[in-house]
Amino acid sequence: MIWTHLDKYRDAGLLLLRLIFGAYLAFGHGLGKITGGAEQWAQLGGVMDGLFGIGVLPTFWGFMAAVAEFVGALLVAVGLATRPAAILVVINMLVAATAHMTGAIDGSPELALLYAALFFSLIFTGPGKYSFDENL
Repeated sequence: MIWTHLDKYRDAGLLLLRLIFGAYLAFGHGLGKITGGAEQWAQLGGVMDGLFGIGVLPTFWGFMAAVAEFVGALLVAVGLATRPAAILVVINMLVAATAHMTGAIDGSPELALLYAALFFSLIFTGPGKYSFDENL
């Protein structure tokens, strides 16, 4: 009731969320992984063996994680194929959080869970009208 006058800024809020979190995930976390090369991709993909017993193609799995984290986050940031890209990011973040929780990767799962929650919510809300998805 008292806040309903802010409803007209919903799409601007979605744009800010997408741009800030998408760009930060892409450049703060994904860029180093995507440019890390085959050795780093194999190390990332090795987590799949420890967590799920998927020991084949660790370089492929690591590369796919890097692509989801970099390209997927950029797609969400600009609002292009937002929902499919967000699904890939959520899956990637849930695997990362699980790896942190089980000790396969050092550190806290908190940031991965926060990214997963935010990108998961974008699956439901969509990108808003200030996006390529809305304007195609």
